[in-house]
Amino acid sequence: MTDIHIRKVTATIGAQVSGVDLAKPLDEETVVALRDALNTHKALVFDDVDLDDEGQQAFVRHFGDITTAHPTVPSVEGVPNVLPVDSERGRAANHWHTDVTFVLNPPQASTLRSITIPPYGGETLIANSAAAYRDLPQPLRLLADTLWAEHTNDYDYAVPQETVDEAQAAARAQFTSIKYRTAHPVVRVHPLTGERGLFIGGFAQRIVGLSAGESRKILDLLQAYVTRPENILRHRWSENQLVLFDNRITQHYAIDNYDGLPRRLHRVTVAGDVPVGVEGKESYVIEGDASHYTSVAA
Repeated sequence: MTDIHIRKVTATIGAQVSGVDLAKPLDEETVVALRDALNTHKALVFDDVDLDDEGQQAFVRHFGDITTAHPTVPSVEGVPNVLPVDSERGRAANHWHTDVTFVLNPPQASTLRSITIPPYGGETLIANSAAAYRDLPQPLRLLADTLWAEHTNDYDYAVPQETVDEAQAAARAQFTSIKYRTAHPVVRVHPLTGERGLFIGGFAQRIVGLSAGESRKILDLLQAYVTRPENILRHRWSENQLVLFDNRITQHYAIDNYDGLPRRLHRVTVAGDVPVGVEGKESYVIEGDASHYTSVAA
């Protein structure tokens, strides 16, 4: 095992990892140490990584099978498992979300690698949804434990139509070219740590059994605990960085604060399991087949 050094970035979320060369195959002991660190800190930052798309995929495979780039959005040309997160392909993902929760088994973990960084702005916020759950007053925790939410990629983004340009309209049409709706528990039990976390975010649009208006009030109330400043890592990107975060128990937000300057990251995600709620019930599909994106273990 290499001499890994892990330094907390905040009290609640995030750690800086050094002493690991991600460009080389990792031994099992190192992978276990990184997984333990991810379970504890939810997001890991690696500096000065010497990786290309192939190397990023090889690193991610230490944690499990990888997904294709996205259910509807095109990959990097010729690299089907790498998603370009590129300012030139539409606006930043400036809304809180957990990656691809509109499918049955969203990724268990995501990696982002810096390619082109603007001279200012462009940070990524990552929030600890387990800390958010712990912050809930007991009556709200008891309520949240019983709730299920419908997640979809096809919803009203609340962007005034007159402000949507042609590129944004095309990006939205691509994103919703296949409609997905999946019901997930509002409180997800992490399969490795047993922690409970709020599994909501931008794709969660309705509480099962409630009206849209009632759902929005409850989702907004719970989401406010996720986005408390104490629960957030604000990551300022540098060249040749990689960030690994646990997609099962975090949300993230790409800040659109860099005046449209070039910004490009490459994303590779680890295939995940089907979420399970407090009572042991699994998520279920309402609409859409994502088998081309990620398989579901039997």
